[in-house]
Amino acid sequence: MAGERAPYSLVGFAVPGELDRLHALLERVGADHEGLDPMDLMLFETAVIEIANNVVEHGKPVGEVRWRFEVQVTDDAIVAELVDSGQEFEPHLEGDMPDEDAEGGRGLLLAQAALDELQWSRTPAGNRWRMVRHLGQLPPD
Repeated sequence: MAGERAPYSLVGFAVPGELDRLHALLERVGADHEGLDPMDLMLFETAVIEIANNVVEHGKPVGEVRWRFEVQVTDDAIVAELVDSGQEFEPHLEGDMPDEDAEGGRGLLLAQAALDELQWSRTPAGNRWRMVRHLGQLPPD
C-alpha cells in the first residue's frame, strides 16, 4: 500500500440520504486501494455504517445534526473518525447481543465485533467515534 494517503472525507447533515454518500466514499476507498483484503473492507464498512446509522436514527435534534467523517488507509490499518454535533449520550459498548426477536440494540455490538478498536468520546465538537480495523487480522474474540 506504500504509505499513507490524504484522508477521504465527508461533511454534511446526519440524515438518511447521506448514508448513500458514505457507502460511495467507502467504495472509492476500496477502488483506490486494490490491495485491501475484501474481508477487511467489508467488516470495516459494516462497522462504519452501523455507527453512522445510529447517528442518523438517534441523533438529536433530529434533522439538525451535522457530521464529519474521515477515513485513511495506512500500511497496516483502516482508520476512521466520525464526529457528530448531536446531543451527548452514553453508548452501550458492552453486553450480550440481544435476542433475535429484539428490534434493536445490535448495531454498536456488531461494529465493535468487526473492529480492532472502537472508541467513543465527547469533545467540544460533539460525539467522536474512532474506528480501527487492522489489515489482515481476524476480529478479536
